[in-house]
Amino acid sequence: MSTRPRLLIATHSAHKLAELRGLLALERAELVSLDDLGIADDPEETGKTFETNARIKARFGARRTGLPTLADDSGLEVDALGRGPGVRTRRYAGPDATDVDNNAKLLVELDGLPPERRGARYVCVLALALPRPDARGEVPPRAAVPIRSVRGTTRGRIATAPRGSGGFGYDPIFEPATEPPGGRTFGLWSAAEKNAVSHRGRAARRMTPILRDLGF
Repeated sequence: MSTRPRLLIATHSAHKLAELRGLLALERAELVSLDDLGIADDPEETGKTFETNARIKARFGARRTGLPTLADDSGLEVDALGRGPGVRTRRYAGPDATDVDNNAKLLVELDGLPPERRGARYVCVLALALPRPDARGEVPPRAAVPIRSVRGTTRGRIATAPRGSGGFGYDPIFEPATEPPGGRTFGLWSAAEKNAVSHRGRAARRMTPILRDLGF
């Protein structure tokens, strides 16, 4: 049995677990997912901001398991859409929308706009819940669960058409600000290039020293 301290990543996504495992680069910790612990459900994400939803997910995992829990909430904010789709990023084209569906809808919404009006940013909030389990290892339902959170952003613009098959989500239509209009989207960047400037990479680099100070 592992003696390494366990950190729950409040996700069912193997992709997100693997990505955060690489970005956080914690030598001591054992990172586990909700699925690893047999938790099939999710909390209702009722927040209107990324930070609120990240906190909801972090507290959910901490209360269910008694483990320190790290949760991610992230998405895309487009200037011309009043910072939408925001917390609706994953379900922008509907509750069962695919990445292709969401990208297609966004391109239609911005059709005809020049590059200077296609500004956007990726946002990631990482929230860390630090429960205080009782003698049975459980967290009382109404017990306070302290939260620490960090934020990372990456500015850019929405391309006029998808390019590249790398990454996921809106990556094929997101041109980082370091690229000229019509330049490479995140879908054409390598994973290493993207991680160096991505919203999740920046948030992870801010969270790593916090976790290491806690012994992870």
